[in-house]
Amino acid sequence: IDAVVVDMQDVGARFYTYHITMLKVMEQAASKGKPIIVLDRPNPLGMIVDGPVLDMSLRSGVGRIPVPVLHGLTMGEIALMANGEGWLRDGLKADLTVIPVEDYTHATRYELPVAPSPNLKTMGAIYLYPSLCYFEGTTASVGRGTESPFQIYGHPSMKSRGFTFSPKSMPGAKNPPLLGKLCQGVDLRDIPDSAAILKGVDLSYIIDAYQSMTTGKSTFFNSFFDKLIGNRSVRKMIESGRSAEEIRATWKDELNKYRALRAKYLIYPER
Repeated sequence: IDAVVVDMQDVGARFYTYHITMLKVMEQAASKGKPIIVLDRPNPLGMIVDGPVLDMSLRSGVGRIPVPVLHGLTMGEIALMANGEGWLRDGLKADLTVIPVEDYTHATRYELPVAPSPNLKTMGAIYLYPSLCYFEGTTASVGRGTESPFQIYGHPSMKSRGFTFSPKSMPGAKNPPLLGKLCQGVDLRDIPDSAAILKGVDLSYIIDAYQSMTTGKSTFFNSFFDKLIGNRSVRKMIESGRSAEEIRATWKDELNKYRALRAKYLIYPER
């Protein structure tokens, strides 16, 4: 091996694992003295910086580096930041080259020509993903096993809203949560893309589901929720009845510090 090339389409959320794979590859290349080249691609959520910065005591396979849920970086910018901030294992430094995207800005609305994974089938799902992925850390369904994953949510014990769905086995969701169960749900497929983008990390959906549970509230969340949100206090605030706006206010200061750090590694203009 003379060099390692990374060319993957990330989605732009901290818990989407492609950039974590890239960081592991960078570590291996650095440990063997091999150069690594990142062929950069646009971030479809690159216009937003939002959510709590990862509490590194919750570091996991869905959270590797201290960035917010919506980090507003391309794969190349993440590589530069991780290298520059010493976030690679054992303080390794990669021999890194980033090939930038021409004519891209972080305000560019880039629609992916190919679905990045089986359960992110549409741009609408990608724009809602930073707000709905937390359902994976609950007993509810986020639509895996339907034609609209990450655009609907529900649970058999939620209050009726006039919309129902039943997850079934299908390619990309062989054994989805609540398989075969009739879920009382909420349909978000009509939300305009621009509105979903502006909301950033919107916890109102997970709060709504929790408050709508007629039974099973005490077991609604599991430990994976904390890893996804990257913070131990958010779950407790939801359980205590805090609003999405009140919770958002708690990560304002750390986001401002992160934005200052992010600015050092931006390849592309903000607008």
